[in-house]
Amino acid sequence: MVVSAGASVWHVYLLECADGTLYCGVTNNLAKRVQQHNGVIPGGARYTKGRRPVRMLTSRACTCRRSALLLERVVKASPRAAKRDFLQNGDSRAC
Repeated sequence: MVVSAGASVWHVYLLECADGTLYCGVTNNLAKRVQQHNGVIPGGARYTKGRRPVRMLTSRACTCRRSALLLERVVKASPRAAKRDFLQNGDSRAC
């Protein structure tokens, strides 16, 4: 992917929680967001707060926030078994 200088890269990410559930989100700083979800630093989603620790399964880079949010919507609407595969192997035009 080619990203112009100064542009931020957005990521759609998929976490696996301690109880085996999946969480999909969008961020422009993956490392910080995972720390937030795990309670290392303030922030994170209410959903993951009671399901720690979480671990990163996969992520996909997008060129802009809009395309990342659109991809997140598609992933969230997908069946559980397809979420990881879609992010890893999905249509490259999505981002």
